Amino acid sequence: MTVEIRHYTAEQLPEFRQTLLDIHAEVRHRDFGLIGPFYEVERFDERLSSYASRPGWSAVVGYESGDAVGFAFGVPLGRDTRWWSAMITELPQGYTEEDGKRTVALNEIVVRKPWRGRGIAWQIHEEWLSQRTEQRVTLLVNPTAGNGAVQAVYEAWGYRAVGRQQPFPDSPVFTSMTRDLR
Repeated sequence: MTVEIRHYTAEQLPEFRQTLLDIHAEVRHRDFGLIGPFYEVERFDERLSSYASRPGWSAVVGYESGDAVGFAFGVPLGRDTRWWSAMITELPQGYTEEDGKRTVALNEIVVRKPWRGRGIAWQIHEEWLSQRTEQRVTLLVNPTAGNGAVQAVYEAWGYRAVGRQQPFPDSPVFTSMTRDLR
């Protein structure tokens, strides 16, 4: 099963922002029952605005028969990134040095329930990465999500765990993962 995937830049965010917010609410709240301030739509929207304000931000949205089925977005890590500053685990010398071209962060990937288990998340993920020029990609995953199944999916996609971090005081402690792109 394949879906039509559309690429977007930060300048286009007003056109599809509500789609992202609606899918976030549906998946995070209804499907996964994630509650608390960190998961509220308003907080997600704040993070979305922050990410999209940075150079190089891009997104993809998958559609089937006109329905938005999922999305992914992310941004390169610049020299001034705080991405690695929340690490609980110490990383090797030089691992966290960024220049805006070395690492892209996959900030979010979300697929609506009727489209899960059909390879749609992989398609969205790979299509988003196909337009990236960085050397590696990083993401954060809640290791308890799906009793570890979500992290296992990322491992099957070639990511490896590099440590743990808590980027916000009210966020979970995430597993930080990376995958080489070049």
